[in-house]
Amino acid sequence: MKALIPTLGIVSFALVLTAVLILGTKEQKAGKAKPLGWWWTLGLAMLAGTSYTAAGWPFNIVPQLIMGDGVGLAHAVLPGITLSGLVLLVLVFLAWVGLSRRQVAVIGIILVHLMAGAGGGFGTLAQRIHAIAEHFAS
Repeated sequence: MKALIPTLGIVSFALVLTAVLILGTKEQKAGKAKPLGWWWTLGLAMLAGTSYTAAGWPFNIVPQLIMGDGVGLAHAVLPGITLSGLVLLVLVFLAWVGLSRRQVAVIGIILVHLMAGAGGGFGTLAQRIHAIAEHFAS
């Protein structure tokens, strides 16, 4: 186990999860593996999003830009709103739009990546993923 994880790395782990999500959310069954269910799709998207945040540069550019520009604009319009509040508002909106599993996977990765960049629970999870990777690398 100690030989596998350092060679995989955080970025590769996030990319593998993204590939599993993209390929595993096909509507038509083409291979031997079954399509992922809704909860697996959502859970793996959360893990992939936090892994991208744990990977650091260049993946942390997007949350930093949105936290600076997007939240600044939203805060000018609605004082007191935070990045986590904006993402939660988008999640509430998307819950009633009716997305496919692939759309849930891609949007889930992006939104969780942004929420992890803002700190909070997903930020803590990103720190833990980074700490585990550093532990196995040493």
